[in-house]
Amino acid sequence: MVAATAFSASSRRRISSLPHGHHVRRRWFRGARPARNRHSCLAGMVPNVEGRELMREDRGSVLAERTLVLDVGYRPLSIVSVRRALLLLLADKAEVIHESQNMVRSEKLEFFAPSVARLRYHVGAPYRRRAALHRKAVFARDDYLCQYCARRAECIDHVHPRSKGGEHIWENVVACCRICNVAKGDTLPEHSRFRLRRVPYAPEPIVVAAALRRGAPPEWNIYLPNLLPLSA
Repeated sequence: MVAATAFSASSRRRISSLPHGHHVRRRWFRGARPARNRHSCLAGMVPNVEGRELMREDRGSVLAERTLVLDVGYRPLSIVSVRRALLLLLADKAEVIHESQNMVRSEKLEFFAPSVARLRYHVGAPYRRRAALHRKAVFARDDYLCQYCARRAECIDHVHPRSKGGEHIWENVVACCRICNVAKGDTLPEHSRFRLRRVPYAPEPIVVAAALRRGAPPEWNIYLPNLLPLSA
């Protein structure tokens, strides 16, 4: 594991010259005091994976890249922009676990952007909903391969056909090629010659979000083990 990186007080002052918007509070760069409730909800500290927080001037820059945020136990919590990760680091709320090869440059300083960051203390994890079930998410979970023959996936298939009572849930849906989909038809699993390569399951929402990012950093695989390698 890569050693955690610390930001010195002088580095924080120099990094403050990075581009910023009117809604970024300057006190963050001066080293804000810790929140009174150190067990506050994660949502108040780390944005969600949708990325709507990106500033206009960040788009297309290193600050718009993504950082995986872990809790104190190295469990994945969220995926945020590099800008948001830097705010957590500068406020001493997180530490760098892995760095990317992309450089963040300010007027007087340059350093590698964080790829994985870990919160320094416990926060209340948000309610974990089931990942949204849709075609792209199923393809991501199944590594874009047909779960019957390992050819390139083109559609989704209900293992237990819906025409015979099958549900539209993660545990009954797999990625499938058109050849297998047509050949299987609405045959029940116990009467079918098609055998699954692995049992379908409901992945964590954050894992699906990471998998949908083709070319995600390989070090994310250490903390998101529920799917096949994300960098494929």
